[in-house]
Amino acid sequence: MVKMAADGEKQQGHRAGIFKQKNKVHKHGKHRTKGEIERENKGRVSVTALTKKQRKELRKMDRRHKANQLRRNKKDMILTEKRRLGSRDGPPHLVVVVSLHAGADAGAVTKLLRQDGSGGVVQQEGCISGVSDSFGLILPRFKLRFIFLSQSTADMHSLLDVAKIADSLVFVLDPAEGWDSYGEYCLSCLFAQGLPSHALVCQGVSDIPVKKRVESRRALSKIAEVRFPDARLFPLDSEQDATLLLRHLGSQRQRKLGFRSRRSHLIAQNVTFSPDGPAEGTDGGRTGLGTLCVSGYVRGHLLGVHRLVHISGHGDFQLSQIDAPSDPLPLNLTTPRAAKPGKIQEVDMQEGEVTEAPVRVLMKADPSVRESLQSEAEVDPMDGEQTWPTEAELLEAEEARKGKRTMKVPKGTSDYQATWIVDNEEEEQDLDEESSDDDDDDDCMMDEAMDKDDEENDSQEPDSSGILEDEEEEEEEEEEVCSTERAGADQRYDENMDQAGEEEGLKLYREARSHEMFPDEVDTPLDTSARIRFQRYRGLKSFRTSPWDPMENLPHDYSRIFQFQSFERTRRRILAEAAAEEEGALGGWYVTLHILNVPFSVMESVQSGKPLVVVSLLPHEQKMSVMHVLVQRHPSNTEPIKSKEELVFHCGFRRFRASPIFSQHTSADKHKMERFLRPDAPTVVSVYAPITFPPAGVLLFKQRKDGVQDLVATGSLLSCDPQRVVLKRIVLSGHPFKINRRSAVVRYMFFNREDIMWFKPVELRTKWGRRGHIKEALGTHGHMKCVFDNQLRSQDTVLMNLYKRVYPHWTYDPYVPSPSPWFKSEVTVDVEDLEME
Repeated sequence: MVKMAADGEKQQGHRAGIFKQKNKVHKHGKHRTKGEIERENKGRVSVTALTKKQRKELRKMDRRHKANQLRRNKKDMILTEKRRLGSRDGPPHLVVVVSLHAGADAGAVTKLLRQDGSGGVVQQEGCISGVSDSFGLILPRFKLRFIFLSQSTADMHSLLDVAKIADSLVFVLDPAEGWDSYGEYCLSCLFAQGLPSHALVCQGVSDIPVKKRVESRRALSKIAEVRFPDARLFPLDSEQDATLLLRHLGSQRQRKLGFRSRRSHLIAQNVTFSPDGPAEGTDGGRTGLGTLCVSGYVRGHLLGVHRLVHISGHGDFQLSQIDAPSDPLPLNLTTPRAAKPGKIQEVDMQEGEVTEAPVRVLMKADPSVRESLQSEAEVDPMDGEQTWPTEAELLEAEEARKGKRTMKVPKGTSDYQATWIVDNEEEEQDLDEESSDDDDDDDCMMDEAMDKDDEENDSQEPDSSGILEDEEEEEEEEEEVCSTERAGADQRYDENMDQAGEEEGLKLYREARSHEMFPDEVDTPLDTSARIRFQRYRGLKSFRTSPWDPMENLPHDYSRIFQFQSFERTRRRILAEAAAEEEGALGGWYVTLHILNVPFSVMESVQSGKPLVVVSLLPHEQKMSVMHVLVQRHPSNTEPIKSKEELVFHCGFRRFRASPIFSQHTSADKHKMERFLRPDAPTVVSVYAPITFPPAGVLLFKQRKDGVQDLVATGSLLSCDPQRVVLKRIVLSGHPFKINRRSAVVRYMFFNREDIMWFKPVELRTKWGRRGHIKEALGTHGHMKCVFDNQLRSQDTVLMNLYKRVYPHWTYDPYVPSPSPWFKSEVTVDVEDLEME
């Protein structure tokens, strides 16, 4: 027995085999927690998960070191870019001096900076081609070089062009008033376009008594805080003040502008023109095309020879080659020298001799690689024409002709008579072809009807005035006496007034006021059927949810434009490729661009004293498409601006004229058209224009008949989307004639039975919020029975909304005439002369 017990202690426990039954674990419907997973794994971790965790999850100290390293790299990159500006490796610091008051003298500021006592050397007088009041300044003490340009505010185009590429703007203020009304107008344009780094300068502080200087400076600072809350005001009356201003300009923080930081650009410092043809004619090559050689410092990104370039105000062109002449404004040169066109003079500082170095060619364009100037898509006019039918199509047509066609005919009609009966579908097609109208016809008919009503009202006013004859004679005598006393002043005032413009403005004002009181309401014509007059319109069950195909019934102009499958994805890709490009002229190099097929008018513009700005375009930016701009009405302009009215656009580096349409800024797939530019809400402006990748500031101007351009709206570029659906709405109104519990008899909306049956599927609504539909027509004169969701009020109005898609007009014109001076167009009357007379 003892032996058996010892053997039993040595036996091992039972182990379950593979065929042992395993019951399913109860699923409680909850996910396992992290603790349950860790308990089941019992500390076991897979190799891949361990390495991934170590790679992603750093320790606290490692994360802190990584953040500090990224911050340090970004700071070093910003400091390097800041130190390059004006240094030996970067372009000279371009400073534009602008006077914001008629009493402030910008020329005196540049004269004082030219005579700076900090050891600066003036290298070039008139270094900007065509601009005499410009010079280059080298400061060996600060290791900086500047280019100063004094720009007049009378030429708004030149002011905006120069401000787009300026590194700093110096605003000259009046010590008493700061800036005048025209200076405020210029600031509005500059702020809307994008303002670079700036400084405020005031002259004449030394002439103010010492006891009043602090008070005067405080008052001027209070005025400047409205526009420039953080800007510093610099007095500029001595050479010491000029040195402080130069030190501030060289060390201040540079503000980046998105539309110029992504594109290479330069301002011309030397321009020559070589005509392509022989110059033996009488004009000497002044009317043809030629090669324009533009020399200047590259700013921004790399400048590639295969990219297209845009000359502001003149158009897009191609490059043939890029040369690299010697720098005319070297930082280590202390004696001035003059540069000749075509060759660069170099000064040997040791021997004092002037030698001419040949111009080195950087790169030449390959015609097979450089971008094309094609701006519109090629349209084949025969695409929509029918070709000669094939034999199979002829056989099918013959079989269809032999086959019998089922058609409902009156009882007793013979086969011969039935062949002369036309289907209803053919009649409708004929009506559509004969009665085709556009948006202008709608507006013209509305304008004519409103004009007739105004004329009738004007003609009825004298008859219904009820004035006695004696009172009329007394008033006539008083008017004669007043006219003899004020004849001279009134005559001078009337000579400066445009009577035709006043009448046109009154007509537009009345139309805008009528649209504000009765938005989109139109009258059904009596002499034309409504189903023919409004055949292009359709009703929508819901403006938000009802579908509208964006590719349906597109106009012919849509065959000329380009569109992207995804504009935002293309924009990100092109900007990334432009930032990573490695071939081209670096920023800060002094280069000469050979621009092909340039008209001589560009050279004439330079000779007249206007600056020349050249910008390198990104891919696809020369092609036409439908651009959308989000703008806000400028508070200084209160005149009504109608849709499809010609406006002047300043979009990025471009400016052009076009006739846009206005629409609401919403997130839906359909957008309601605005007949007038609203002053109280942002509006989307749609126009045919060259593609421009945002961000870019946009300014809208309206040109008067006297040539003055008024700022209408400011905003930014929104997108490029030809499939944006803009719907024009018209509202037909009717009056409830007889009202029952839930039904009513409505009249004055239509005037025949056929129109009522045509528009029967369209839903009705009232101004008091009732909804309903047409049930049946009563009689033949336009009365109809309508059913609503509740009883109507007798003073309510029944409305029907109809919609159609609208498109902008193709009136794109890249030529924009120079505006007339704004301050010369104001009509002023001498008050003293009126009092004396």
